[in-house]
Amino acid sequence: MGVLIAPSMLSADFGNLSKEVEMVNNSEADLIHLDIMDGLFVPNISYGFPVVKSIAKNAKKPLDAHLMIIDPDRYVERFRDLGVQYLSVHYEACIHLHRSLQKIKDLGMKAGVALNPHTPSHLITEIACETDFILIMSVNPGFGGQGFIENSYDKVRRIKELLSDRASTCLIEVDGGVSKENAASLVEAGADILVAGNSIFGSENPVKAISDLKHI
Repeated sequence: MGVLIAPSMLSADFGNLSKEVEMVNNSEADLIHLDIMDGLFVPNISYGFPVVKSIAKNAKKPLDAHLMIIDPDRYVERFRDLGVQYLSVHYEACIHLHRSLQKIKDLGMKAGVALNPHTPSHLITEIACETDFILIMSVNPGFGGQGFIENSYDKVRRIKELLSDRASTCLIEVDGGVSKENAASLVEAGADILVAGNSIFGSENPVKAISDLKHI
């Protein structure tokens, strides 16, 4: 399986949202990434259910929702009902992480665990075989357009080794500052899914930018 590309709608032009979704539909992207922020877990608010519903209405790619919110268990069913197929919750936000993951999977979605940059990789040891993907934040969550944290390469390698030691089929997703300049190194380190926002939607040719990432 080649690398999967997930354009982040946080960087899209919300004044032309349907056109932006259609662009992604017609590209080589594999997923549509949704950044959900509550202004509490992270210092920013992004968008909520009405926008997700609008995106879902036009999307022809699977929806990948990243919940940067406190107590995410409250909303798992609503995201499922909106058509989300990949749902990640933060390690730092879940008191009973195993229960949260099981709930997501019981509802028929792929369950992911997101890790902030400061969160040590070894903390996923006990759930390495209970989750479908690990989302490594390569910027501090909350805002788009931040600079890539260079230590993320080593973190990807450590988690890849941890998953391999446990014969886990869990995928590794990387989100934050991803571009064609660092994509190849991330894949070499073990990344399976690359989330990219500004490097796609801020380019002159977003379809080509997606293709460039897909074929690094």
